[in-house]
This record gives sequence, C-alpha cells and structure tokens, in this order.
Amino acid sequence: MDRDGVINVDKGYVHKMEDFELLPRVGEALRLLPPDFKLVVITNQSGIMRGVYTESQFLSFMNSVKELLLEQGVRLDAVYHCPHLPSEDCDCRKPRMALFEKACEEFDLDPKRCFVIGDQTSDIKMGQDGGCQTILVKTGRGGEDGNYSVTPDYVAQDLYDAVRYILLTESQGKDGRPDA
Repeated sequence: MDRDGVINVDKGYVHKMEDFELLPRVGEALRLLPPDFKLVVITNQSGIMRGVYTESQFLSFMNSVKELLLEQGVRLDAVYHCPHLPSEDCDCRKPRMALFEKACEEFDLDPKRCFVIGDQTSDIKMGQDGGCQTILVKTGRGGEDGNYSVTPDYVAQDLYDAVRYILLTESQGKDGRPDA
C-alpha cells in the first residue's frame, strides 16, 4: 500500500510526527486482516532529494509511525521508499517495479495473490504491471492526478472499505489468502 493519502492525510512532504495525521479507521481496518497477511508500504519520497528532509529523518519518522500503528495492534512488515525526483528516471519510483519486486523477493510473495492499495494512478499502474489486484482509495488524491490511464479493480472510499473488499473477495472463492 501507499502511505500518504492511504494511511495518513497527505499534507505534502510529511516527515515529522507533529504533522502526521492518521486517516480515520486505519488501525481498525488493518486489524481486520489475517495475522499472516504481509503489510508492506511502498512510497515515493522525493522530499529527500529536494532537501526537505534527510533519509535518516525519513527512516526515524517511519519507525515512529510503525510504533504508533503497533500501539493500535497493527504491524507493518516493511516500508520501501524511493528518495528520487520524478525527473531522475530511476527504477524504484512508482509506477516502476523495483521496490515492488524487492518486496516480492524478500517476502516470497506471489503478485497474483497481492493487492495494491493507493490513492494515485502511479500506485494502480504499478499494481497492474505487477499482476496484482488494485484498489484505488478516494482519500488523498483519489486517482485525480491523471498521470496514467488506469482502471483499478475496485474504488474504495478509504482503507477500511478497501480491506472489506479484500476480505469479501477472499471469501467468495479465491484459493488461499492474498500475500499483500
């Protein structure tokens, strides 16, 4: 899943806990998922290369976010980030696949059993290119960025609605549970 606009309010270059605002029902939503479900965040963080914050500050901040979620009974398995500017044409910036592939390799994930949840078209394109089911949430940018012509498998009001869709999809005859 993406971070800004999915887990927290996207206030632009969020990197301090005093600016972090968890979206409603995030903890409640993620607690609904089975314990063996891998929760992986893949996020573009160009604020690092723009000099807004350092990579060290980002990593420290994300540790605080992980602790906050843990207090709500939610364990993030991993956070992968791209620090590059869009103009750098790197392989790790969504919708490119490097970070997704790294997560699949490190957690032995089958992309066909994964769900990608995001608020931007780059999130959905990455998921589609990876062979995943995709869910666009209307929180954050709600897919209005228009950078890629994509159609998600489902449009959710928020992360809670997205998780309910995942659970419903799985209960309607899919073999096994998704990986992420």
